[in-house]
Amino acid sequence: MPSLNHNLQNLFNIATKEERLGIGLMSGTSLDGLDIALCKFKGSGKQTAFELFNFITIPYEESFKHEVQEVFAKKQVSLEKVTLLNAYIGNFHGELVLQALKQWGIAAADVDFIASHGQTIYHAPKHQHQQTVYGNATLQIGDADHLAVKTGILTISDFRQKHIAAGGEGAPLALYGDVLLGSKPGENRILLNIGGIANLTFLPADTNAEVLCTDIGPGNTLIDAACRAYFNKPYDEDAAIANTGEVNTVLLDALLDHPFFRETLPKTTGPELFNLEYVADAQQAVRLFNINKTDLVATLSEFTGRTISNFILSHFNIPDLKIFVSGGGARNPYIINYLKTALPNATIANTSELGIDPDAKEAILFALLGNEALCGEPIKIGNNPAVLMGKFSFAG
Repeated sequence: MPSLNHNLQNLFNIATKEERLGIGLMSGTSLDGLDIALCKFKGSGKQTAFELFNFITIPYEESFKHEVQEVFAKKQVSLEKVTLLNAYIGNFHGELVLQALKQWGIAAADVDFIASHGQTIYHAPKHQHQQTVYGNATLQIGDADHLAVKTGILTISDFRQKHIAAGGEGAPLALYGDVLLGSKPGENRILLNIGGIANLTFLPADTNAEVLCTDIGPGNTLIDAACRAYFNKPYDEDAAIANTGEVNTVLLDALLDHPFFRETLPKTTGPELFNLEYVADAQQAVRLFNINKTDLVATLSEFTGRTISNFILSHFNIPDLKIFVSGGGARNPYIINYLKTALPNATIANTSELGIDPDAKEAILFALLGNEALCGEPIKIGNNPAVLMGKFSFAG
């Protein structure tokens, strides 16, 4: 009987190890930098034991952000630029992984796998593009073959495509990690991630009841876009701008009046919808053209808080609800204070109380999905596809 080639033999050896050391990579729509989480896993599925060894976010330089923004969330871009960036980002992320490993004093040969989310440049669920011929679609770039060859580490990538192929929208994928790492029998929990887009997973006290994972609407994306456009800042640090502005209730009502908020669940969205053009359209609808820019940031911050709290009150107005927050919005005092006021019957904390670094949560998720791809089995959660996600790229 012929033996396996060295790549397949290595894959088999990793999958059958008692413990695996994996790296999760996340580069979000905010383009802050690359989140790198070094995790140890034992087992899989509901028997997963997890430990975060190291975490770092390596910030992106402004020149790189500008390069990605040229092709990000736009219907028409340079195909040549997309092609060039696909290879470049894969290699660049590999360099950043090696930089992190050197800083941590860990040899690449000791790492079993990398699980890379890639860089989303366009997310197109059918309810958003509304073209009858086409279904749900999404595109992440940052080729995993380049990452694998650069680092010498088996790389798993492109997780969202399988989710779509099996009938999902490719997002949010937090569901799988939230269920495996965040559930607690007898406790109603929401794991709320406020990244560029806000999404949540509801984990009912009755573990046999239905779990819901869905996008809610904008998280930081509109606030960040306004800060870049009008204040030359990447984001509203400590809500310093929002806290000095006044909310324009007329504009706020116009922002809230969009069919997305009435779509059936679960649903997904992105900066393709929630961008400064969306804000301009709302201003046009109410003939409000000269709003003070500080008031605009306050209004957009209120918009994020309002959409999240409205959603939770509409769907989970139950006693003793515990909400654990992660993502950049967890550090925005305007949003968090708004939620605490609007949801007085809920306990609001961040995911560090679950042993999950709130900044590292999404990178941890993809490391977890990588571990599942290696040695797990498909898990059926609600109406979500029961599939193993990820494509394998060998280092040589």
